[in-house]
Amino acid sequence: MKLSSDLKAFEERLGYKFNNPSPLLEAVTHPSTSSPSRRDNQRLEFLGDRVLGLVISDALLKEDDEASEGLLAPRFNALVRKECCAEVAEEIDLGSVLKLGRSEMLSGGRRKKTLLGDAIEAVIAAVFLDGGFEAAQKVVLRHWGRRISKVKTLTRDPKTELQEWAQSCGFPPPKYSLISRKGPDHQPVFVIEARLDNGLFIEASAGNKRDAEKVAATTLLQKIKDRKND
Repeated sequence: MKLSSDLKAFEERLGYKFNNPSPLLEAVTHPSTSSPSRRDNQRLEFLGDRVLGLVISDALLKEDDEASEGLLAPRFNALVRKECCAEVAEEIDLGSVLKLGRSEMLSGGRRKKTLLGDAIEAVIAAVFLDGGFEAAQKVVLRHWGRRISKVKTLTRDPKTELQEWAQSCGFPPPKYSLISRKGPDHQPVFVIEARLDNGLFIEASAGNKRDAEKVAATTLLQKIKDRKND
């Protein structure tokens, strides 16, 4: 099976040459054009999301070996969110090689952020299946590298962001409550609940109250974003 000239050019932009083109062909096939004989990229998207998360987590730990979980969580979320994935997809012109159904094409599918974000995750999975973890890691770091080095200064405090969101909806500030304190004195674990006036809440834990509150705020923000995308 040979790749078309446009997919060969995409390999150059991606920075990886496939030994077996099948995973790449599946990765660029949107559900709108799948058939019994042509698998779409949804399964690969599922896998690629996990591969991307592992690579980014490892890179963040290496980038800042003193950052707490409360600081790492918002950085991680900023780098794996669909908007960031879509930016990477746009930079390598992934949209131009996607296989879309007619209705999706007419509705501007090649420029849709969600579609592009899903597709780049599928491509990462395709690289992983074809060349293994190290190959996928190299591709991710090639295209996320400068973002990883800058994310420390770009990410906002999650508690501030959550409070601003609450105020924009006419809610009072989020409430943070200590649920429990576990573990020995030299290695405590604080469990914090963050609750919004609309009933949304989440529990999170960390080695100190401040970090636990940040993790809770970050997780609650992600929960809000996920609801918007449903």
